[in-house]
Amino acid sequence: MSITGNWSYPTTIKFGAGRIAELPEACAQAGIKRPLLVTDRGLASLPITGATLDLLDAAGLGRAMFSDVDPNPNEANMEAGVAAYKAGNHDGVVAFGGGSGLDLGKMVAFMAGQTRPVWDFEDVGDWWTRADADSIAPIIAVPTTAGTGSEVGRASVITNSETHVKKIIFHPKVLPSVVICDPELTVGMPPAITAGTGLDAFAHCVEAYSSPHYHPMSQGIALEGMRLVKDYLPRAYADGTDIEARAQMMSAAAMGATAFQKGLGAIHALSHPIGAVFGTHHGTTNAVCMPAVLAFNADEIRDRFDAAAAYLDIDGGFDGFCDFVQDLNDSLGIPRKLSEMGADAARIDELAAMAIDDPSCGGNPVVLTVENISGLYRQVI
Repeated sequence: MSITGNWSYPTTIKFGAGRIAELPEACAQAGIKRPLLVTDRGLASLPITGATLDLLDAAGLGRAMFSDVDPNPNEANMEAGVAAYKAGNHDGVVAFGGGSGLDLGKMVAFMAGQTRPVWDFEDVGDWWTRADADSIAPIIAVPTTAGTGSEVGRASVITNSETHVKKIIFHPKVLPSVVICDPELTVGMPPAITAGTGLDAFAHCVEAYSSPHYHPMSQGIALEGMRLVKDYLPRAYADGTDIEARAQMMSAAAMGATAFQKGLGAIHALSHPIGAVFGTHHGTTNAVCMPAVLAFNADEIRDRFDAAAAYLDIDGGFDGFCDFVQDLNDSLGIPRKLSEMGADAARIDELAAMAIDDPSCGGNPVVLTVENISGLYRQVI
């Protein structure tokens, strides 16, 4: 079977090794003549980024880049990116990188033409309708990790640098019009990042599958996404040059982000404040929280994970699935406690107050309260 395809769900996806070469064609498809490539500081000087800028330059599209992006991007990064976009008279964004570069790039394209502050477009009710949709610049997304799935998302996570609260900014037109998924771009990821990003994709699938909301398409996508992570993340972790494993993990990442249209839950509600306050890696934080949240939700999700375990060829139903998750974490070097990543249990009350306001709470199968969130934090910190 050839791991190559042209997909249009949820958007146009050019998938396969070597397809970064089609970036100039993707710009033409999106109507972009003067792109700004937005990425993070760590990627800015790497060969894959230089080669991508060379592709743009050779096609007469320039080689403009903005890379002042923090691991948990904030509104200051966004405002600097918007300023660079306007100063360069750009007409579209190539969002390039992992979750931080993708999320920030999407927000630069979104906010460049808006007059209201970014917090006015938080994913609350119909706040997205406040935006001037016609002024949103076209976006091409090029992921270089396999985890967040932001390349197929209609939102970005931006941290408020003053309150240290992560906010989800949503608009349907933030969905990139073209995505290039080239697994060769992920070959250089170190094992720890391969593990953390891969488990982020897994958490997206687990939470979507757990969500009580009705979305059969997402349910099926989440189940198969879990299978791809189970089968291929250990391979990608063991051998970063395994292109088949890298490709399957890129698929799983996009599937996880597509599936969580059905909802996220307590894993992300716990994780977002930890990342905002302590600057932890998002996917790794999710992974640490996952076993405790599965146990917390057990009464509501046991039957469906009994079925999932059978599909995934995991013995023992729900309990066997939980054992598999902890064993997978351990095999990939994931800490068992967030304190090992710098989180401080003395701040649990503050973290719980932040978590209960996170929109991910609404997708958890057990109703979340400040009290039970505090209990979960005491288990994972």
